[in-house]
Amino acid sequence: MEIRVKTKHIVFIILGIILLGLNIYLLMGTRWFKPLIVISLVIAGIQFFLDFLNENKRQKEIEVKFLEFVRALVETVRSGISVPKSILQISDEDFGALNPYIRKLSNQIEWGFPLQEAFTIFAYDTNNKVIKKAISIVIEAEKSGGNLDKVLESVSNSTFLIKKMKEERRTSVYSQMVQGYIIFFVFIIIMLILQIYLMPKISSISVDVQSGFGDNPLGSGFGAGQKLAEDNMDMIFTWLMIIQGLFAGLLIGKFSEGEIKYGIKHSLILIILGYLIITTVKGI
Repeated sequence: MEIRVKTKHIVFIILGIILLGLNIYLLMGTRWFKPLIVISLVIAGIQFFLDFLNENKRQKEIEVKFLEFVRALVETVRSGISVPKSILQISDEDFGALNPYIRKLSNQIEWGFPLQEAFTIFAYDTNNKVIKKAISIVIEAEKSGGNLDKVLESVSNSTFLIKKMKEERRTSVYSQMVQGYIIFFVFIIIMLILQIYLMPKISSISVDVQSGFGDNPLGSGFGAGQKLAEDNMDMIFTWLMIIQGLFAGLLIGKFSEGEIKYGIKHSLILIILGYLIITTVKGI
């Protein structure tokens, strides 16, 4: 996905910087300082995240509309019209997110572009893996002099099957996706219980043990080691949360969408929510 910085991105980046500055000036040292740092960063990058989600949604719509486009093309070719003329004939129909690319394809054919070159540009512009594979099959069939209407029909059927398999996989793993979120938040709750209730009790027990040693050098070393562990415990639990959220999100995306890149949004959601919960409850 190509990143383009627009006015809306700049506005939200400035808002995030302003909130971050106010947070540092007014709330440094309070329990709300770290949560507001995360919120500031979220505001600064929210438009980039929304663009990522919108692009994923657009690509899914493009796959659906491409299926409709190929089916319409097959029906037109079956009536005895050549593929270039069929494209020109159906280019005025509404194919949603695919409209700009179909119109460009139609214009190129009308201007005399070879069909193979026009199809290649069409696949490259959509930047969709399913469409690229389908168009490569059509181009090879056209080169070898195959029956294009049957090839297009086969492409239509295979595209439909791929889409159906994706939907079935997304439906079948929905419960696992929900379980992944539940397991993560259970993990957060367990960490908070350890930090808030268990670790203080362990610390008090270690202090009692240390007092029993008196000035014994072993007791002094034990107490110093316990103090060091307490100082590092918050950082350890925070990194555990980040690692858990990162890989849990990537796995959720892989299972639900078939590609790890779709898990980035789940990872970001889990890490941000987890960090906000921990820092707000603990006030670290």
